[in-house]
Amino acid sequence: MKLYIKYMVSLRCKLMVKEELKKLGLRYVFVDLGVIEILEDISELQRDQLRVNLLKLGLELMDDKKSILIEKIKNVIVEMINYADELPLENFSDYISKQLGYDYTYLANTFSEVKGMTIQQFIIIHKIERVKELLLYNELNLTEISYKLNYSSVAHLSNQFKKVTGLSPSFYKKLKQKRKNNLENL
Repeated sequence: MKLYIKYMVSLRCKLMVKEELKKLGLRYVFVDLGVIEILEDISELQRDQLRVNLLKLGLELMDDKKSILIEKIKNVIVEMINYADELPLENFSDYISKQLGYDYTYLANTFSEVKGMTIQQFIIIHKIERVKELLLYNELNLTEISYKLNYSSVAHLSNQFKKVTGLSPSFYKKLKQKRKNNLENL
């Protein structure tokens, strides 16, 4: 039996869900971002208890088919941007469609209808968050980051970064460094 969970976007979330399943005595096949597969059917009481326990953790058990599909789309994007060694070379639309087994137009229309933004806008926001993270780690320069995230150029990355954040990547990095220095001097 598969159950779908909203807001499950990190490895820490997976660990928390595994712990909740263990507390309820539910055996699982796997726990992945946004989805768990339980070995046996669960009772309404167990489902309600799991729902309550997950809510306390900031997670939500989903029943609505559209919401489940939206979470699947979001999870494919989050995994692709944050956890893949390299982004796929194919179009994101083809990649997402292939991963979920649905026509991209259907996915895009459903996503826009429910989220009020396009899948492309969601991808851009997540790519920029990843750029921020990589800038803070200071392990890669902007050229390496733009290559890693499949930007056509550093200029394209910089323009998109500024459009989303209002800051240039270099100014953002300086602000974070200045804040870090101020905290160290306390």
